[in-house]
Amino acid sequence: MMRSLFSGVSGLKSHQTRMDVIGNNIANVNTTGFKSSRTTFADTLSQTLSGASAPQDNLGGTNPKQIGLGTGVASIDLLFTDGSVQSTGKNTDLCLSGNGLFVVKQGNQTYYTRDGAFEFDSEGNYVLPSSGLYVQGWTATDGVLNTSSAVGNITIPAGKSMAAAATTKGTYANNLNASVPTITKVNGGTTAVTVDGTTTKSATIELSDGTTVTETKNGTYTVGESLPVTTTLTVYDSLGVAHSVPVYFTKTKTGTGTATADGNEWTLSVEPSITEADGSTTTVKLDKAVTLKFQTDGKYNSGEGTATLTLKNGSNASQAVTLDFSKITQYAGKSTINGTTDGNAAGTLSSVSVDSSGTITGTYTNGVKQTEAQVAVAQFTNASGLTKTGNSLYQESNNSGTANVKTASDLGVTITPSALEMSNVDIANEFSDMIITQRGFQSNSKIITVGDEMLETLINMKR
Repeated sequence: MMRSLFSGVSGLKSHQTRMDVIGNNIANVNTTGFKSSRTTFADTLSQTLSGASAPQDNLGGTNPKQIGLGTGVASIDLLFTDGSVQSTGKNTDLCLSGNGLFVVKQGNQTYYTRDGAFEFDSEGNYVLPSSGLYVQGWTATDGVLNTSSAVGNITIPAGKSMAAAATTKGTYANNLNASVPTITKVNGGTTAVTVDGTTTKSATIELSDGTTVTETKNGTYTVGESLPVTTTLTVYDSLGVAHSVPVYFTKTKTGTGTATADGNEWTLSVEPSITEADGSTTTVKLDKAVTLKFQTDGKYNSGEGTATLTLKNGSNASQAVTLDFSKITQYAGKSTINGTTDGNAAGTLSSVSVDSSGTITGTYTNGVKQTEAQVAVAQFTNASGLTKTGNSLYQESNNSGTANVKTASDLGVTITPSALEMSNVDIANEFSDMIITQRGFQSNSKIITVGDEMLETLINMKR
């Protein structure tokens, strides 16, 4: 039999395999996270009619005479390039870009996927709904993540509750107006006037900017000082009840500016008692007199940078809150000073969102946002060496390397929330390859046809 017949058959088989790969690529043109493949050919063994000879003294060298015996499939390569990002608007969908895969698990079997069409099931498990596999990552404990521990199933039950937490710390930041107007006269004189709500119910105050105001709030108004800058500090008790505590900042000294540290001084005061919504009274006091000193460049200089605020409601135990004032500045301009506290009321999980690092944040009905979990990402030295197992899943192979499971930021990949990765199949390229493959198949079929005709001619010589 003619060798060309077997070469033609091998060409037909190889091009048929290539067409099968192209067909699979086109079939998955809309498969989420699908990675296309390509087929490469290589020639097979060659029959040697004569070997090569080296040059001699009186004769040059000769090349080997070899006849190829056809072609074969050298490789079917998985092209692990990124697909386009398609926005879905669904907050649990994730699109992964870069060298990485999501980790999902069923029992003891671990799989990897680029399909980020995740959602929460009825028990709050973060899963791949097409197969029910659990998405792997780290679940936070009271808002604290430990990404150095082993990964596990991500579970965030619907209606998850957040316990109330008592306030223990308050921090003041932003600016006090260095150019705040000061008092020039009180009730027409230069003597300090104390408004107590009974004997003296109000005070007419003239300020250095030429304005006049009438104050009815209890307190002592002194010439040379400013009117109090009022702030409200929200303090939560152990039951999560919020107490709104008025805190006042009064400019009591204007610096001479002769030295860097000789800036303005402010004092702090609080409302001694506040009336709660239930009619009860909460007493408030500071553990010491608080004076804040600033440099001439507006930065905090010295003074009582911290103080303890104590609240007590009836027979309940007193609650201590440490206040930090060291982050306050004092520049000319509006007073933007603001106090924030820790602690919170009890709440229920109302929604979740995912950021570009794969961190899942829960928003509770008490207004608190808390870290709930973080999605893990696996990286392989040779992702193209992974074994396909169907359902857009992969498993490790002998040539993929071992999975390096970290966070997205650790591995330098990007997660786009509320989006999915489209297939990376290039339709134009696939159609071009289809035409080339078809022509290759037709050409190899001609080899068989012509070879058959030659054999027929040879047989007919007997007639």
